[in-house]
Amino acid sequence: MKPVYSGKVREIYDVSDSHLVIVTTDRISAFDRILPVTIKDKGIVLNSLSNFWFAKTRHIVPNHIVEERNENMPPYFRTACFKDRTVMVEKLDMLPFEFVIRGYLFGSMWEAYRNGADFCGVRLPAGCKLAQKLAKPVLTPALKKDVGHDEYVSMKEVEAGLGEGTAEQIEEYCFRLYEMCSEYAFSKGLIIADAKFEFGRNKQGELVLADEIFTPDASRYWDADSYEAGVLPDSFDKQFLRNWLLNNKVNGEFQFDKVPANVLIRTGKLYHECFNRLVRRL
Repeated sequence: MKPVYSGKVREIYDVSDSHLVIVTTDRISAFDRILPVTIKDKGIVLNSLSNFWFAKTRHIVPNHIVEERNENMPPYFRTACFKDRTVMVEKLDMLPFEFVIRGYLFGSMWEAYRNGADFCGVRLPAGCKLAQKLAKPVLTPALKKDVGHDEYVSMKEVEAGLGEGTAEQIEEYCFRLYEMCSEYAFSKGLIIADAKFEFGRNKQGELVLADEIFTPDASRYWDADSYEAGVLPDSFDKQFLRNWLLNNKVNGEFQFDKVPANVLIRTGKLYHECFNRLVRRL
């Protein structure tokens, strides 16, 4: 069986009129490039953590998970190589936007801020620092693109595209998800600086949470004990790998094929540590 879609990390299989199977691989990407190496068991960590959060938030918003147990998958997937990294999901009509909720000033929002620009219609006061906690979280949507980078837009543009009622419902879901899950993570010594959500509609027209949620690939996790505004945070994601690539360019070019083994091992340990703090030992 061949996937109908192969992304940077996930492979998607069409298994019925109503269901897809998603397999999370050990691939890792940085700066929109898949590296020619893998991170051992990264796919298991991402899949397991996403399933944990989907189960924990089902009372807030329905999600696309149908089955996560390997023994209940279609026969092709009932082998060791798919175990703990595979889910069956409901087919959805995916919305053309993704939604990033931000509780801290970092990433693209920080770049816009220090250049004096609004970000998704949001303007912050003067004097803010890198990684500073925002007075209240903000929702920053992006229009998904098949080619190139997604385009950040305002919630007004989301309203124009989806309707005011749908935009308000999505906004409510995003804030409730972030509030509950960031509180839980903080109790485990982690800060969720931001989180990305994607939604689709099922056959009944209901909004359904999809893709992955609150994984180190879809959220920024920082160490709460060492956090300090104005200082680059200690993170539990691939930022460690990104930093190596940024600091080791040759003639302005990223050295994707020269990442040292110790950097890959350390990156893998960060993914596992994030999972271990939130859930249990793998």
